[in-house]
Amino acid sequence: MRASVGDILHVHSRTVGVSAKRGEIIEIRGSEGAPPYVVRFADGHESLVFPGPECVIEPPSGE
Repeated sequence: MRASVGDILHVHSRTVGVSAKRGEIIEIRGSEGAPPYVVRFADGHESLVFPGPECVIEPPSGE
């Protein structure tokens, strides 16, 4: 998994009734775009994320 600052991380829920989360990657802590990533979610919360198989990285909209 590789990302760039500004990419969008989608964390899909594996639990019924729990919505997916979406956030902007604001910092990359791994080498050459590798995890972990610092992500700012829509509610303003920032978290260090080690993405699992339920995650998808997409370029920001408009690209």
